[in-house]
Amino acid sequence: IQRQAGFLAGTHEEQLMATSMPHASIKGLSAFGSSAGFTLLELMIVVAIVAILATIAYASYQNQIIKSRRAAATTCLQERAQFMERYYTTNLTYAGAPDPASCGQDLDPFYTVAFNGTPGAKTYLIQATPTASQPDGKCATLGINAQGVRSASGSYSATPEQCW
Repeated sequence: IQRQAGFLAGTHEEQLMATSMPHASIKGLSAFGSSAGFTLLELMIVVAIVAILATIAYASYQNQIIKSRRAAATTCLQERAQFMERYYTTNLTYAGAPDPASCGQDLDPFYTVAFNGTPGAKTYLIQATPTASQPDGKCATLGINAQGVRSASGSYSATPEQCW
């Protein structure tokens, strides 16, 4: 009978286990209790916050990439202007100067560098025009002429000083 009473009341080990884990019950709660883990709502809030931060960071990153390519294009234009000055020193004219050389494979997919028109005896204008891969609405086409005057033509009315 004692054996049956122990079976009905549970063994001593089962009683100790039940008292040491107060959250464990017949309803199937785990030993960790109902407060362990994250709820779906908490997880979705974290995902939403991360998505917002990622969107802001990506937009800022894209803006910095555009600015760095623009800086590379201005450097390329200045190098081409220096070449034109050396050409003028040798030939006493800008006429007949070869087209500006490529700015390198890092910049070629993003800007097209070429003369605007044909260089005259005392004038030229070299422009860097962004391609579709460089969506630069602020400064758009960059230019430099024989007098060293820098230009920028964009839809946001940025001054050449802001673009160069």
